[in-house]
Amino acid sequence: MSELEDAWAAGLAEAEARARAHGRTDVADYLALRNSNDLIRRIAGDWLVNLFTTVAGEANRAGAGIQISTQAAHRFNVGNASMVGSLLSLGSGVRKLLVEVGWPRTPRDGFIRGGGLACGNIKHVGIKPANEELRLVLNATGTPTWIVMKAHQTHDVPSELHHLPKVHEAHVKKHVSILLDNSRNR
Repeated sequence: MSELEDAWAAGLAEAEARARAHGRTDVADYLALRNSNDLIRRIAGDWLVNLFTTVAGEANRAGAGIQISTQAAHRFNVGNASMVGSLLSLGSGVRKLLVEVGWPRTPRDGFIRGGGLACGNIKHVGIKPANEELRLVLNATGTPTWIVMKAHQTHDVPSELHHLPKVHEAHVKKHVSILLDNSRNR
């Protein structure tokens, strides 16, 4: 977590304590929910980035030679909303695989449609059909789950979340495999 995120979490906790002390349970409950959601977002975002990093590291141990870099405080757009989060860049020769994870931080950033907690993108530079748009949601049991909202430039989004593909290790390995596949034409 960055110093700014630490300060933000401390500020929220202090504001929540003040609201409770003044009998403002409505404000305190909102701030507690906000703090809880931010923690879920950070953990789920870190999990996704770490999963890609781990898979790329395994490929490197097998001789792939993937260059790995990260960037904090990365901004990207999803629809009309601006997300703030992190960027993982995996490079192999002239190819790049970008993994973006974030969520709106201020009201002017907008909001995530469909009740998501965070958004992400998996972008293959130069291989647009392999790109995917992700959304972090709480599944029926309350577990945070990354789901694929848009894949292969499909604009139809199913209405039932349980029918959407979920991101897991095999899914990530597929993307790293696309990065390393020398037979694809760019």
